[in-house]
Amino acid sequence: MSATGLTSFPWPLDADTFTYSVNLEPAPAERRTEIGAWGSTVVDIDDEYEDYLATRRRILAADRARYAELPHMREASWDALIYLLGQAAQAQPASMSLRREAGGWLWTNRRLGAEQWFRRGDDSSLPAPPLLFAASQVPDDMVLLDEREDTFFLDAGVVTFAGNWSFDFDLGMSFLEIHGPVPRDYAGGAIPRAESFIKRMQPGACFRRTNWAVSADADLDHSLEAARDRISGQPPLAGDDLMSALHLRVEVQHVIRLAPSNAVLFLIRTYRQPFTELATVEPWWRRLTAVIAGLPADIADYKGATDLQKHWAGSPPTPGR
Repeated sequence: MSATGLTSFPWPLDADTFTYSVNLEPAPAERRTEIGAWGSTVVDIDDEYEDYLATRRRILAADRARYAELPHMREASWDALIYLLGQAAQAQPASMSLRREAGGWLWTNRRLGAEQWFRRGDDSSLPAPPLLFAASQVPDDMVLLDEREDTFFLDAGVVTFAGNWSFDFDLGMSFLEIHGPVPRDYAGGAIPRAESFIKRMQPGACFRRTNWAVSADADLDHSLEAARDRISGQPPLAGDDLMSALHLRVEVQHVIRLAPSNAVLFLIRTYRQPFTELATVEPWWRRLTAVIAGLPADIADYKGATDLQKHWAGSPPTPGR
């Protein structure tokens, strides 16, 4: 990532130890870091915008199962489209706009050289289904949750940059089933508390949280499908090769209660920074090494940090030194 990307990187660690928590906060709201700030908009249109969308197009062309929508979710998909295009226009008004025109909406995206008029509910007015069209204009992965039977179900989405999970496998699962693989969450109650919080959200409300993991490359697509292809036949990294390849992968996750459908839109924007860059910010590097060194074995494994803990063996180095 560029130097600009580093100053706007959503640094996720607030303490020298890590425990799972709901950690939802109102959004958008600027969060200051030691070297910059992030979070002033829901949709982040940055200098990697075009690259993200080009990568998404390649993934969708190769694997259409990264997009799915159960039939009852079309109204929610239209809600999501209008919400997301509006947020993108707010984030970058110089190059994007969404305005009512001729009984519908006119979307202009100068970054992509695109202009599209559409009428809400009229599928023929778009070149793709509404959720898929949103994913062609916004860099976030997006999931729609339907509330019924006193819980949420993952019933639609476009997910091309999953971190160690499979959208196709999770489609139709409940909120608690989806998060079953997360270690210690049920003992601590973080996931049930998060679901209770989302149930109380009013239409229009927006909150966010961060999630993080260690990865041995800068790839955006860390889905289970991609992991099988990437790992097959490749020896594990070690020594200097490991340190030069490592990245901190951070997800900024927004939770929005849509209107009028009352569905929940879950956005996931993925960022990556190489350890060699993070090490240039002393307080970040000091905290990151402390957190990783202190992770219990099950959480270290879930966060992709087990090999790193072994490599450091209690004495984490500074990359490049």
